[in-house]
Amino acid sequence: MSILIPRRPTLVVYPGTFDPITNGHTDIVRRALHLFDKVIVAIAKNPNKTPLFSLEEREDMIRKCFLDESERVEVDTTCGLLVEYAAGRGASAIIRGLRAVSDFDYEMQLALVNRKIDREIDTIFLMPGLRWIFISSTVVRDVARHGGDVGELVAPHVQIALKKKFAWT
Repeated sequence: MSILIPRRPTLVVYPGTFDPITNGHTDIVRRALHLFDKVIVAIAKNPNKTPLFSLEEREDMIRKCFLDESERVEVDTTCGLLVEYAAGRGASAIIRGLRAVSDFDYEMQLALVNRKIDREIDTIFLMPGLRWIFISSTVVRDVARHGGDVGELVAPHVQIALKKKFAWT
């Protein structure tokens, strides 16, 4: 006779500035949904960055990317220590995306500091699919700023928002 232990619902936080959200970001969220019950996409307010899109614009773009998963993907904003936000929301982990080996050093430092602050919150590194591995919001903004086609790098509504922001058609 086996004893069934009820499974605890799992919640994870995926932070970033998402300025704008790319197909690499959406790939990470969908990968996280295979591992967790719910993902909070937490838009970080970073005083050291001047974003192209407002918080409201970024929230709207992210929500539109996950219309079919809206029950399992929440969009929120955060400032301050991420690990404290995650703990306050009841998350068991923080998701961090890795594109290249160069990302690892910085991400590992963050993970270790977070572990020092709260040992109950794990950091999980996920890589996007190979077709998205080179994409960053910075690259997308730079290509769009110069009128380049970002249609394969972002969702259609994000491409439209970039076109409007840079006033090209």
